Parts: sequence; structure tokens; C-alpha cells
Amino acid sequence: MIYTVECSFADPRSEAEWNDFYSLEKLPALISVTGFRTSQRFKALSDGCPVYLAVHTMDGLDVLTGEEYRQKGGGNFARWQPHITDWHRNLYSDIGLAPAVHADELLALCASGPEALTRMGLAPLAMRAVALEKSPEHRWLAKLPGRNARIAESLPEGIHLYAPMTRQLTTANVVSTEEEK
Repeated sequence: MIYTVECSFADPRSEAEWNDFYSLEKLPALISVTGFRTSQRFKALSDGCPVYLAVHTMDGLDVLTGEEYRQKGGGNFARWQPHITDWHRNLYSDIGLAPAVHADELLALCASGPEALTRMGLAPLAMRAVALEKSPEHRWLAKLPGRNARIAESLPEGIHLYAPMTRQLTTANVVSTEEEK
């Protein structure tokens, strides 16, 4: 399943520190939770959507209700909570593993149907909300190769583009990193 977390951050003075916490501490903690498969973080290039997006692949909703998640990844935003705005969480039906979006690529999300992404020459993956907010009910996700970044200048309405802030972490990354220690 695909677990998305979206938000904006309202305190410019602490935003860089919050981003370091989220990217360098929270994502590695989440990927160490049994049932998380991938984690990657993005920043919006489009207006009209939350500024930050995290996309995770996980085994199912029970991962988020487990004690290991609470201990390692969930609920450790207390320091930052007063500054987090426009916060949304969704669990989408399985599309397999979330695609890894590399530094020279962009992620496109659309809730109005796959057609606009298909017209852009992309291969959208369909997701259906099955838990948490369940809104938007349907979303399509696609990778936009960096060489097509000019398309971003004239995006059809309803498509939001995101640049990766981190590489995609996977369970395999964590295992191989720990084995090197």
C-alpha cells in the first residue's frame, strides 16, 4: 500500500531544522519499522498543494497501528506540531512499490484522472484511497524524467509536481548500511 503524508510548515526560522529532522531522522526511523518497504520525501514545485510530501510503501494499515511504529516513527512531532499546517494522511491501494524518484526527475500527482498525465507522455499509476482521510479518493502518480522538466512550466490544471528532497530509502538500504557498520 502507498502511505502519503502531506503538510506545510509555518515557521521559516525553524523550517531548515525541521527538514533535517524529517529527512535525516524520521525517514530512517520509519524504514526500520517492520512493514515499511520504501520512504521518500518531496517538496512541491506547484502551488495549491501542501509544500511537503512523503511517500511510503508499506504492508498495510496495521503497520500504522502497531507499537513498533509508535515507538520508532509515529507521533514524534511534538516539538514541530505547532508549526505543521495543511496536514493530510492517506493510505492508497497497492500499486506495488512506490517508484524511486531520482534527483534529476520529478513526481507528478493528479486527482482529476490519468488523461492529463498520459497526454504528457507519462505512465500514471492509479491509486485508490482505502484508509485514513480517504481524500482525494483517487490519485494518479507518475515520474517525470528531468529532460521533460520544461513541461512543468505549462502544467494542466490539477497536476502537482514535486522534486525529491531525499533519495528513496528501502528496507534493503537500511540492511546493507547496518551490515557495513
